[in-house]
Amino acid sequence: MTSHTTTLTAAQVSKLRDILEEQSFEFVEKAYTIFAGKKGKLNISVYEKGPKVLIQGKDTEDFIRFTLEPMVLGEAKLGYEEIIDPEHFAPHFGIDESGKGDFFGPLVIAGVYTNGEITRQLIKAGITDSKKITTPAKIRQLAAVIKATPGIEFDVIALRPEKYNELYASFKNLNRMLAWGHATVIEELVRKRPDCPRALSDQFAKAEVLQHALKQKNITLTLDQRTKGESDTAVAAASILARERFIDWMDAATKKIGFKIPLGASAAVVAAGKILVETHGVDSLSKFAKLHFKTTQQVTGELF
Repeated sequence: MTSHTTTLTAAQVSKLRDILEEQSFEFVEKAYTIFAGKKGKLNISVYEKGPKVLIQGKDTEDFIRFTLEPMVLGEAKLGYEEIIDPEHFAPHFGIDESGKGDFFGPLVIAGVYTNGEITRQLIKAGITDSKKITTPAKIRQLAAVIKATPGIEFDVIALRPEKYNELYASFKNLNRMLAWGHATVIEELVRKRPDCPRALSDQFAKAEVLQHALKQKNITLTLDQRTKGESDTAVAAASILARERFIDWMDAATKKIGFKIPLGASAAVVAAGKILVETHGVDSLSKFAKLHFKTTQQVTGELF
């Protein structure tokens, strides 16, 4: 294990800092952290959001077993994951999406089947929520690991902007369209693994929205939905596969239109949209962007 993260209380944050000082860690400045320290090949960062601690380096596992758990957390979890959270290791599908909040690019929904052995292999390989992975190269590396894992099953659908806009005009509601996409991925996974009893999805709307979409497809497996579903390894793996397909599309689109396409829906996105309209015409937006975003009006004014 070379990376680990967990949430802390304020008291645990203070206790951890005292321990790092006692153990002669060198404290360093790091954005968004309460403090960060390093010693040898071990790096400890306590982030403001959470707060949570990120431990990285070759000595990660020893630090967890002999310092973090007994001296800070006061409980032993490492090595007992299957006892503490058996559902995490039980056979199930994990579903997640990428591109939902981006004006440019597709909406990608992915699903992954895992069981105990697959989950252990993915954890060992460092599979985590794609939002924690900062480079496209790392996303692609981990996606390759996921796809090559023995026994795994997965499905990915990418709604390119033209198809996305067509479907949105039909659904007239993003959550209903997302539910249809999640249900479509689950339907394909059920075809591949009909013996799988459960699916876990990152919650994006009221539970009944996705339940209704599954009912329309006559899918009757147990459905769990929760916020921060990416803490589940199957959902985390799905988030990586979805992100890989998204960044692949964005790279191809960047080459096609001749300039870098920014993410999100910021002022930089509006500026890029205006350049796209000026160079390729207003109709080109439907091929590269999600038109129901308010960003469309900011880009086009009265043209669209």
